[in-house]
Amino acid sequence: MKKIKITIGVVLGIVLLGFAMIYWTTPAGSLPTWLPGFAQGDSAIHIKHGVAAFVVALAGFAYAWFSSGKKK
Repeated sequence: MKKIKITIGVVLGIVLLGFAMIYWTTPAGSLPTWLPGFAQGDSAIHIKHGVAAFVVALAGFAYAWFSSGKKK
């Protein structure tokens, strides 16, 4: 069960890092329609969406790190 939690934390972190990179590099009009922030014809970059995804990714990595520690 412990390894599953660690794996989930790492996978969540990697996926959300990917989302952060997409938000930081892709205009809103070019985002996939299923991502929040999609706006047809908009050329703005969603910096705040990317920062939020990055922060949650760091939380996933931290969760995996602290879960992998020795049990008392």
